[in-house]
Formats: sequence, C-alpha cells, structure tokens
Amino acid sequence: MPTVHVFARDHINTDEIIPARHLTSDVESELAKFAMEDYDKTFVQRVKPGDIIVAGADFGCGSSREHAVWAIRGAGVAAVIAPNFARIYYRNSINNGFLALECEGIVEAFRDGDEAELDLKGGTITNTRTGQSLHFVPVPQFALDVQQAGGWLEYMKAQEQQAAQDVAHA
Repeated sequence: MPTVHVFARDHINTDEIIPARHLTSDVESELAKFAMEDYDKTFVQRVKPGDIIVAGADFGCGSSREHAVWAIRGAGVAAVIAPNFARIYYRNSINNGFLALECEGIVEAFRDGDEAELDLKGGTITNTRTGQSLHFVPVPQFALDVQQAGGWLEYMKAQEQQAAQDVAHA
C-alpha cells in the first residue's frame, strides 16, 4: 500500500519541487535525486515507488517546467493529490502521463506516513489508518487514456498506429 507524504503548505512552486540549479538534465532518474529538496531534504530517501504526495492548494505554481513532473515521477511517486493545482502543472502532468488529482479536504485527512488506498475508477482515496474516504474530481477518460499510454507523445503515437491499422483493414 502506498505511503502518503504530506506537504501541507499552499503554493508549493516548481522551484521547490525541482530547484533550478538542478535543471542540467531531462533524465528523470537524475532529476529524482533532487525532488522536493528545498522543501524536505529527506524526501528522496523516504519515498518508495507508488507513494503519493498530498499537498496544499495551487501545487506546482511558478515557472512552467515539465522537470517538476519528471522529478517527482522519477522519484517513484504515483500521484499528487491536492485541492487544486497551478494550471500549467496540471497540464504538464496530463501531457506526461502523471496523475494530478484534485480533492478538497485532502490535507486535513492525512498525516505524513499514513497509508492510502487509491481507487481511480471509483474516484476515492481512503486513509487506511482512519478509514476516511474522500472523493476526488473525476479524471476525464481522455486524461486517463493519456496517463495509461505514458504521456501525450506516446498516446498520439498509439492513435497514429491505430489509424494506420484501420486504414489498412478498410
């Protein structure tokens, strides 16, 4: 079961997610070494594949940089859940096949280190310590399709291949 890492403050910006001084690479595994470094220096030692970040409102504000999504995903985080996101971060998440889920009351429902059960189809996240379940804003099917494909580029390649197969079989 994924562990929840709570970053309760509102307006965590992309410089805190991945500091500009580390933007020397676009390789996720390299960026991951510095994920959340300016907010929590121990995060990369504690995070495990599949973990979830719970954050305050307007997560990912600031500079438009896909590196913020890449760093978190590269660290193993499966999703970020917040009351809302900076729109550019939200779009970068979708375009890169990463889950950014909007959920009111999420910060109050979890403590750092709690475990969670995430049900994408049912649209809920449950704190396994307390049993409390919250509904998040439903993810549009299109965004789920892009996420499942691994990102916008991979999604478009698959669409192109499908179209070519359809034409070949017509």
